[in-house]
Amino acid sequence: MKKIDILNFITNFRKSPNDVKSYEEIRGHLKAEDESKLIALLAELKQLRVIKEIEVDGKKSYQVTTK
Repeated sequence: MKKIDILNFITNFRKSPNDVKSYEEIRGHLKAEDESKLIALLAELKQLRVIKEIEVDGKKSYQVTTK
């Protein structure tokens, strides 16, 4: 599991540049066995301001903010 895998799943800049994915969708797609590693990667991407965390329908979701 790499940061680029997370970014590629969240968005496709040609088809849906502003797509939002929930934490559960990301975890399910990446088949994340080690949830702490996924949380750490998401935190690092948030710190670098590549993604932002938003709340959609009461669920934690993520959106890519920079290319």
